[in-house]
Amino acid sequence: MIGGVTLTLKQLERLAAKRSPLVCHQGVWIELRPNDLKNAELFCGANSALSLDDALRLTATEGDTFMRLPVHSFEAGPRLQSVLEQYHQQKAPDPLPAPEGFIGQLRPYQERGLGWLAFLHRFDQGACLADDMGLGKTIQLLAFLQNLKNEDELKRPVLLIAPTSVLTNWKREAGVFTPSLKVLEHYGPRRASTDAALKKALNSIDLVLTSYGLIQRDIELLEVIDWQGVVIDEAQAIKNSNAKQSQAARDITRPIKNHRFRIALTGTPVENRVSELWALMDFLNPRVLGQEDFFRQRYQMPIERYGDMSSLKDLKARVSPFILRRLKTDKAIISDLPEKIELSEWVGLSDEQKSLYSKTVDDTLDAIATSPKGQRQGKVLGLLTRLKQICNHPSLALKEKYIQDGFIDRSAKLQRLEEILEEVMQAGDRALLFTQFAEWGHLLQSYFQKKWRLEVPFLYGSTSKKDRQEMVDRFQEDPRGPQIFLLSLKAGGLGLNLTRASHVFHIDRWWNPAVENQATDRAYRIGQQKRVIVHKFITSGSVEEKIDQMIKEKSKLAEEIIGSGEDWLGGLSVNQLRELVALEGT
Repeated sequence: MIGGVTLTLKQLERLAAKRSPLVCHQGVWIELRPNDLKNAELFCGANSALSLDDALRLTATEGDTFMRLPVHSFEAGPRLQSVLEQYHQQKAPDPLPAPEGFIGQLRPYQERGLGWLAFLHRFDQGACLADDMGLGKTIQLLAFLQNLKNEDELKRPVLLIAPTSVLTNWKREAGVFTPSLKVLEHYGPRRASTDAALKKALNSIDLVLTSYGLIQRDIELLEVIDWQGVVIDEAQAIKNSNAKQSQAARDITRPIKNHRFRIALTGTPVENRVSELWALMDFLNPRVLGQEDFFRQRYQMPIERYGDMSSLKDLKARVSPFILRRLKTDKAIISDLPEKIELSEWVGLSDEQKSLYSKTVDDTLDAIATSPKGQRQGKVLGLLTRLKQICNHPSLALKEKYIQDGFIDRSAKLQRLEEILEEVMQAGDRALLFTQFAEWGHLLQSYFQKKWRLEVPFLYGSTSKKDRQEMVDRFQEDPRGPQIFLLSLKAGGLGLNLTRASHVFHIDRWWNPAVENQATDRAYRIGQQKRVIVHKFITSGSVEEKIDQMIKEKSKLAEEIIGSGEDWLGGLSVNQLRELVALEGT
């Protein structure tokens, strides 16, 4: 089509033979540009084969180009049409039952997930299984590997990269559900440290487990292995495309070889920033979203800066064939999970907290306003962190390490927390308590153990792998185990199954809904028999209340495409910051 006029190939050839930039066709003057004619000639040539990637792109969005020519319409033959319908989720791929050698049953939605993974693998496409926490991504991946082995397609080892905290869980789950898969843990001081030693250790191995931290250290060792596939668990770990662990995960998959599949597992495929989606897709299918500079100009800036819904729609159409997202709140997916109730626990500030809060704001705002631009963000985040600590307890902000008389009287939040926990224990229930501050966790552990003379374990970043598993087993399996389990949000907020708890407490807010939801899902997942009550503490009139409102607004972006850290707060102007941290109601 030229200038709105549809031409046959013969008509185009006849007009081109006139070698004139302006020709008349059926009473209409048409401009023939030399470059367009050259591209059209290539397009019509015998070597203009269409790849599946091109077909996906051209059918996902409107206004795309092929070989530098705009495409106005696309008609697929029966076989390709069937494949495209499954990619675009207009028709689900055939479900696969649990393969022979898999110990256990798959739920219907898990069979569909297994079929979907097999479908994308068939066409050498990366897949992001983005099921909600607790829906069994682990066993779907294990069933997929078992299916490959049964079909005699698992010829080389598969590398699975996960946070350190879930390596034990992967090893256990593989032993339970797929005992015929041979698993190796590449972790700890005894791991192979040379090419020869690693290759020897990989003999007859199906699945290798390692951590994000180790792929950075052992990248030269791991990237030369001819892996059959690379799987990343808790894939939000690579959301920052410039982080070393993100670069290392992508380097291991390059160059992308035939039959080297790539799978990402995550319950939060997109948090607050569109750029996080680029990092994920660059790992799975680099051709889908192109280079990062192009992505930033075409999608990130229009969506994040201008709220461009057309670009958002286009982006969603491009990535949706490769992301399978199911929510456990969807009754069509699963109907046997009990109810989850979320409660906002509003608390005030003690007089000491109010005084310390106001003094901190007054002393810091002027310094931020006059600080160099390069130092400003760090100071802003430092202020917000200190204010959150004050909202928890003055001892935390003042770096006091010991419990003193009158400890509970100094924090309204602690008083309310103690009241609720006493009711929980009297009812015989168990609770998870999440905090982002390890020092606060230690103070709470000391206080509660002294007050109630009961065991209160605390799992945080420095907890050894062995102690971590013992804590989880005691809480989850022992009838006489502790009723209260303290966890740091980063170390205990993912990869753990703690369905013995029916209460979840977010003592201080991480200000990222995705991270908080991950932590809640330690209890609210398959296997939970009770109603789960989630308590989110908010100090009224403080920065916590205002950030809570901002969280609700920022969550909309994540929902549109399918909350990261606090960096986005560092970009606030001084006036915005002053309004954010001002203590109200005093």
